Amino acid sequence: MEVTNKYVTVKTHIDGSSPQESDFELKTAALNLSVEPGSKDVIVKNLYVSIDPYQINRMKRVCSSQKLVSTADGITPGQAISAHGLGRVVASGNPEFEKDDLVVGLINWEEYTIVKGGNILRKLDPMGFPLSYHLGVLGLSGLSAYAGFVEVCKPKKGEKVFVSAACGSVGNLVGQYAKLFGCHVVGCAGTKQKVELLKGKLGFDDAFNYKEETDLKSTLKRYFPDGMDIYFDNVGGKMLEASVANMNPFGRIAVCGIISEYTGIGERAAPDMIDIVYKRLKIQGFLVIDYLKGMDDFISTMSNHLSTGKIHVLEDISQGVESISSAFVGLFQGNNVGKKVVKVADE
Repeated sequence: MEVTNKYVTVKTHIDGSSPQESDFELKTAALNLSVEPGSKDVIVKNLYVSIDPYQINRMKRVCSSQKLVSTADGITPGQAISAHGLGRVVASGNPEFEKDDLVVGLINWEEYTIVKGGNILRKLDPMGFPLSYHLGVLGLSGLSAYAGFVEVCKPKKGEKVFVSAACGSVGNLVGQYAKLFGCHVVGCAGTKQKVELLKGKLGFDDAFNYKEETDLKSTLKRYFPDGMDIYFDNVGGKMLEASVANMNPFGRIAVCGIISEYTGIGERAAPDMIDIVYKRLKIQGFLVIDYLKGMDDFISTMSNHLSTGKIHVLEDISQGVESISSAFVGLFQGNNVGKKVVKVADE
């Protein structure tokens, strides 16, 4: 059987600017939904794909991250864009996968993906939860938040925690985890509605709109008069600089993302190195791939939290492969609330 496969690609490299919808193109190609005899390839009908800001670094002509991690390699204009996602097997030459199996792993921003060898997929047990959860709260976003907070920040009850981009896919979960640990949590976001969501549904102790603040160092001093013990960084730039200035001695900073610096727009900032030395601060960048061995334990813990209502889910779902480019562009405009995913096809 042959189908027309729609996929999203970039027309050219995106350097030094925020992405625009005009940078992307929806293309089509004929695809045979059968595997060659002897092949271990797996053909997946994609159901949901993850939309993540780090992809902008893959779209640049040159970025240091492209050489450091295989999943962050550069994207060739005109070709399909790989991304985390989930779908259903329609054909398989790999004995580990059968037709109609639900799978999660590295697929593409497209309707169907041929996964060579099938070795970057794993079978998915939904466990009674919506499929989209397995790209967010039960997926790599959830693991990023959990591992970054628990393993990197090593929180203690009563500590004071600040989370930037706190309504994003990772930040909202970090704040909720912190509350489960008995910490005092403050988050920042870019709209009044997001601030109210943090203080209301998600249970943050306080929150503020960073766009309304002209002096971030003074702002953080106001919210943390006795200093901060932990900062979970999703934005970099001036927010990191201001946070270092307000950290307590032996404070820990987990650097998960630096979206303010991904596009090369605006003034970059640098923390005071004297503060880092004399406060004996720990600043550690991390990648979720460093913690994949703990995925099963994480899913077990998190599914229990979801079942008991201890964790609330924030999702922002767009419909159809045609919406992928606008969904991605929206990340850099602060449009998303929680985990951004695109539903490519009905389950």
